[in-house]
Amino acid sequence: MPLRIVSADERLSRVANKTTMALFGPSGVGKTTQLKKLPPDETICIDLEAGLKSVQDWRGDSIPVRCFDDALDIACLIGGVNPAAAGNGFFSEGHYAHLAKQHPDLVQLIARKSIIFVDSITDLTRQAMAWAKTRPEAFSDKTGKPDTRGAYGLLAREVIGLLKHLQHAPGKTTIMVGILEKVTDEFGKVTWQPQMEGGKAARELPGIVDQVVTMGLFSRDGEAWRYDPEHGSERRLVCRAGNSFSLPAKDRSGRLDETEPADLAALLRKINATSTSTNTGQGVMP
Repeated sequence: MPLRIVSADERLSRVANKTTMALFGPSGVGKTTQLKKLPPDETICIDLEAGLKSVQDWRGDSIPVRCFDDALDIACLIGGVNPAAAGNGFFSEGHYAHLAKQHPDLVQLIARKSIIFVDSITDLTRQAMAWAKTRPEAFSDKTGKPDTRGAYGLLAREVIGLLKHLQHAPGKTTIMVGILEKVTDEFGKVTWQPQMEGGKAARELPGIVDQVVTMGLFSRDGEAWRYDPEHGSERRLVCRAGNSFSLPAKDRSGRLDETEPADLAALLRKINATSTSTNTGQGVMP
């Protein structure tokens, strides 16, 4: 791939046209129903968990994915060719050419879409683990017995590679949905963390995406919002690191408040606004 200079105007145009986001929340909080907030003609749902019952009336297109091999293929068609990929490996020129020849209908469909909704990365890692356990790396060279560490290492490499490939998809906003789980340690301290197979992919995900957002139920506490996952009546999106709820969040745009209404379309408009006036709240996922 030839080196070239990208002008400021071109860079800003690209930034305004795409965002990568991880959207976490407890099961049943309504993450998938955010599809209804997105324009159906521009959005495609990569359905890894057969969980679209809650959006039966959504008029957009979806692609069901039942195994990690198919997930890799879909990611290749979305992200195109990775010039750094070797030979005929995943996301290489050979991989893409083979898929484009086999699935010209998918190539045309994906080309018309600007928003990729991945539901969910929790199930993506489960599929990846099932796949990794069948690979040679998951067995000991000496004994031939299963090697759990090898399987987890392979899972992390391939899932991170897939997510990075989606990150570079030209002109595509990618929203990756995942389950948020409550973890209580032996001292009774409660934390919230993404539910994903293997720890490495979960740790590196915040560095891959532009935005990390947690969706939850909230109650009013005077003028302030209080995170209330058991009895809250209003859904909100937690968007900034160091938030008062100790929930995973990150905002590279610097334009979001600590919480925002549960409307992904409005959130994307705010993130990609052309105004130069921004907030300064940024940070990393706890």
